[in-house]
Amino acid sequence: MTHAVGIDIGGTGIKGAVVNVKTGELVTDRVKLPTPKGGEPDDIVDTVDEVIARLGGLDKKTAVGVCFPAAVVKGVTMSAANVSKAWIGLEAEKLFEKSLKRDIHFTNDADAAGVAEQRFGAARKVKGLVILTTLGTGIGTALIHRGHLVPNAELGHLEIDGHDAETRAAFAAKERENLDWAAWAHRLQTYYERLEALLYPDLFIVGGGVSKNADEFLPLLKLRTPIVAAELRNNAGLLGAAALAAD
Repeated sequence: MTHAVGIDIGGTGIKGAVVNVKTGELVTDRVKLPTPKGGEPDDIVDTVDEVIARLGGLDKKTAVGVCFPAAVVKGVTMSAANVSKAWIGLEAEKLFEKSLKRDIHFTNDADAAGVAEQRFGAARKVKGLVILTTLGTGIGTALIHRGHLVPNAELGHLEIDGHDAETRAAFAAKERENLDWAAWAHRLQTYYERLEALLYPDLFIVGGGVSKNADEFLPLLKLRTPIVAAELRNNAGLLGAAALAAD
């Protein structure tokens, strides 16, 4: 299979495109619609349906991958970030399949981004353990070991100095507390040192919207592990979702 659809559901927008899963290139324009206010399941499913419709003329055999801001176990969403709490414990994969009238592959958004970076981006030549972190409203994480995804790693919730790490080190914390780059980097230093001590990775990849400002804070970090900005930026989730669906 060469082409698959990738859908990336976020707290503010839902993006989709047809992807060449051999090269990581988009073969259609990217469609983006606002995430419905409140993030209720039926409303989001309807919006995904509209995104797919706008991609136009897809064969029913075309694989569809959907990534979502939640831990996903056997198609069930076990958590919910920046969307309705109605997602918690929901058989989300079946809900999408019923509405879209096709099989889909449903996965966590950070996991999808990690797979994309491993296949098409910053981790494609790394043979050991890669940890992707997305620094945004929270901290999403993905573990890729020797090219294989270890799903649903929620390492943004490590407890550090009595705090959930993402409440102190996510980009939202920088904005909320009006931290300068150096002060925020000090918090990131503590967070990444903890990941190093627990997992001894071969590479850190930093994703999320703030990765476009990587030159402002990555040089301030003094780590044993190489740390680089994600290469695929806002397309990482949909690229990874499409690749996993094609698998």
